[in-house]
Amino acid sequence: MTTLHHLALGARDPARLAVFYRDVLELQEVTRHFDGDDLRAVWLDLGGAVLMIERIPTDAPPRSDAKMQPGLFLLAVRIPQDDRDQWIAKLDAAGAPIEDETGFTSYTRDPEGNRVAVSFYAI
Repeated sequence: MTTLHHLALGARDPARLAVFYRDVLELQEVTRHFDGDDLRAVWLDLGGAVLMIERIPTDAPPRSDAKMQPGLFLLAVRIPQDDRDQWIAKLDAAGAPIEDETGFTSYTRDPEGNRVAVSFYAI
């Protein structure tokens, strides 16, 4: 049986993006990697898998604002259904207002423009 090992997310500013995932989405930081004094990556626990926030060139093209595009287009974290309103308020306070919703999922963008969601949909 295979399971998810990690997701790698490119970031122009990995420290700033890590703050969003650590402090706003409450993922636990596992480790940091450096090239000399320069931060290269921040790894966060995804409940048994790892979210690897990796530095990319600052002149890399921005992601599209499209809801769906080739490749990974959404990272969703599970939340308790009763906490949805609190999560929406927390995201809004962090500068990540909800841009779309379904009956189970609320969608926003992280500081690098990646589409992120909080969801209580049960599989």
